[in-house]
Amino acid sequence: MRDILDPITKWWDAGETFGLATVVRTFSSAPRDPGAAMAVSADGAAVGSVSGGCVEGAVYELSSEVRESGQPVLQTYGISEDDAFSVGLTCGGIIDIFVEPVSQESYPEMGEVAAAVRDEEPVAVATIIAGPGRIGARRIIWPEDRAAGSTGTLGSGDRLDQAVDDDARGMLAQGLTGTRRYGPDGERRRDELSVFVQSFAPPPRMLVFGAIDFAAAVARAGKFLGYRVTVCDARPVFSTRRRFPDADEVVTDWPHRYLAGQVVDPRTVICVLTHDPKFDVPLLEVALRTPAAYIGAMGSRRTHDDRLARLREVGLSVDELARLRSPIGLDLGARTPEETAIAIAAELIQLRWGGSGQPLTATTGRIHHG
Repeated sequence: MRDILDPITKWWDAGETFGLATVVRTFSSAPRDPGAAMAVSADGAAVGSVSGGCVEGAVYELSSEVRESGQPVLQTYGISEDDAFSVGLTCGGIIDIFVEPVSQESYPEMGEVAAAVRDEEPVAVATIIAGPGRIGARRIIWPEDRAAGSTGTLGSGDRLDQAVDDDARGMLAQGLTGTRRYGPDGERRRDELSVFVQSFAPPPRMLVFGAIDFAAAVARAGKFLGYRVTVCDARPVFSTRRRFPDADEVVTDWPHRYLAGQVVDPRTVICVLTHDPKFDVPLLEVALRTPAAYIGAMGSRRTHDDRLARLREVGLSVDELARLRSPIGLDLGARTPEETAIAIAAELIQLRWGGSGQPLTATTGRIHHG
């Protein structure tokens, strides 16, 4: 929903009722992930996408119907072997889409949720989508350190609310969105009740060290992939906003000192592009002891071997050194800064979803991983 937040918030602010369709589960080679959304306004305007085109027309019609009826619907779309012309996904996947009417009356917390997303404050929205509970019941969950706590109720007592709160906060910490199953009273060993938890976590961070032309291209690629990008270099003549207009932040500081003062979580990406031992060895000594998802360093294979020797000398273990992806990026034959940035972006995508990195023409089986 994040990508359609601005237009639907305007509809909500104006007091309109609109239909909101959200992907809540996917199976096999589905084109969009859980959380992808499409909305249809009272005058028939549509924003967003749930399938990349395969079932948009059917979802549009259903969203209009739900907006009129006021009754939420959980609908499954997939391949139909009986009728090749029926509505389905040409990619062969299956998606569950929850369609609900949204208004100020049905979703009074939407303004607060939208403001949190814009301000990059973490918040999760839990909605009952199937089972014995009140379909469409919603609960807003904030991190444990927020005094306001959770708002709303899922309708079947404190035990369900507490179970969902715990799971939603865990998912929010990891930036995860998906469906969880419970018993009517929150029993985790039962599965009659389906609750969709949509996490609106702040964007993951990409920390780019080394204010060179390659860093500018990597910053652009990082923004395109949805990261909050910081470029850091110790040299003020190079670490300027003018040279890195796509970065969210440009910092002048010694890289290892800056990194040591940052909160690094398992979604953080660290790209070391300095290829200068006086910068990258102390920086990597800090980086390889963080829980970052990805730590890559630029340089030739000779530079890499020298770097490993220096890192061993400062006490890094075999397991810590094994986390280093160097030379950085996939083998695409990249030469220019822009091509190198694509090679790095490709490695990030491969790491996230588990792809082989081979041409799809050379592989078999599912295209979408994860």
